[in-house]
Amino acid sequence: MQGFSREPGTQGPLVRLEAGGKRKIYRWAGTIAVGGFLFGYDTGVVSGALLFVTRDFRLSAAQQGSIVSVLLLGAMTGALLAGRLADGLGRRKAVAVEGAVFVVGTAIAATAPGYAHLLVGRVVLGLAVGAASATVPVYLSEISPTDIRGRVLSANQLMITTGILVSYLVDLAFSRTGDWRVMFALGAVPAVLLSLGVLLTVPESLPWLVRGGQWHRARAVLCRVMPREEAERMVADLKERQGQGPDGGGAQGRSRARGRRALLDRSVRPALVVALGMAAVQQFGGINTIIYYAPTIIEQTGLSASNSIFYSVFIGAINLVMTIVASRLIDRAGRRTLLLVSLSGMALTVALLGISFMAGWNSELSLLCMLLYIAVYAGGLGPVFWVLVGEVFPPASRALGSSTATTANWISNFAVSQAFLPLVAVIGQGETFLVFAVICFLGLLFVARFVPETKDRTPEEIGTALGARFGRSRPGPDRARTGADRTGGGH
Repeated sequence: MQGFSREPGTQGPLVRLEAGGKRKIYRWAGTIAVGGFLFGYDTGVVSGALLFVTRDFRLSAAQQGSIVSVLLLGAMTGALLAGRLADGLGRRKAVAVEGAVFVVGTAIAATAPGYAHLLVGRVVLGLAVGAASATVPVYLSEISPTDIRGRVLSANQLMITTGILVSYLVDLAFSRTGDWRVMFALGAVPAVLLSLGVLLTVPESLPWLVRGGQWHRARAVLCRVMPREEAERMVADLKERQGQGPDGGGAQGRSRARGRRALLDRSVRPALVVALGMAAVQQFGGINTIIYYAPTIIEQTGLSASNSIFYSVFIGAINLVMTIVASRLIDRAGRRTLLLVSLSGMALTVALLGISFMAGWNSELSLLCMLLYIAVYAGGLGPVFWVLVGEVFPPASRALGSSTATTANWISNFAVSQAFLPLVAVIGQGETFLVFAVICFLGLLFVARFVPETKDRTPEEIGTALGARFGRSRPGPDRARTGADRTGGGH
């Protein structure tokens, strides 16, 4: 809700969101970000549950792999559909629906009598994970004042890493009994809280309401975080800038009519290139191969991997701690700085990890390289990607843009996870990590050339900065700043 703070170069009501209003924003963000927690929990819990599912259902190696990877396939589809769902129903109802899908998928998985039913449950969970991963950053973006936008958006990644860590702890807690059904079933609790929480406590996004001309609801949202007189003044200013009366609002309909073709518009293409590029770099830099195959990698260092769940908890804890560090820095140091530092550190540490395997260094050094790699990823690229997805697109294209970038992220995730072990078999484990190092270095060059700083910038300013980096002196006509942009459009 960007209009809550005074922005450079804007005219109109001098409104500032006070501390009480910001506290409400943080509470709303915490509720919305439960979608990120479910993302992390349902992708992480299978690592421990699969040990016992395999025993009970006598799964082959191929079936075990499919239980893991089918969620990624479902997530691709869910992310692809999320943009239209969020634009059609609104952000609030879309997230509530996604919470309900989490509940359904959890119920199918936890009660599965056999392999086929469990596979169906994982597909449904994948749909929910993918849709939430695309919708939650947009929703967080559009409730955020400019000065705390990065911190609010980074709550998504913070909750993802928390969900992963909690899933590992749940796996550890039930590893003695081997009750994998309970491991899955516990995911229903945050899913119910997500649906009820957003419906009962969180308002609809202000930019979505403004673009739809729903002025009474927009006024009600503003009154929840600022004095009524300030809210009235802002609504009057927004109506004037929108050039429409209380019942107007064709902008949202026109945006939906254009569909994904709008992302190819000359004014939106730079944002699309940046979002897709960062989606690919985040995955092809190798992070999920380390997360998914950590016990295997640790075993290769010569250390015992008999307690693989314990190692997963340790790695999850590092991931969470460094994500907290990043959330503290993101509105101070900026997105671009964190990306450059993170990718530099990732390139160096994964290269050293590769060399350690090739040179036969002692196991402690190899393990240290792996842990440092996870730390520098979680302190930069991990959370910043999700922040950028919520920032770089113009408001009218944000939901579809986030949906498209998130789909690309899941496709990249699936491709890397499927290719890792075959690539290791062909060229060797150390050499494969060197390939990841090269990709991280190329990602560093991509960020240095094409990704602008978005901290404290309005949608118009971000569009101008993107245009300059792609060789355009001025933004295109679609970047003309509307009242919806000023009220949040998420920036």
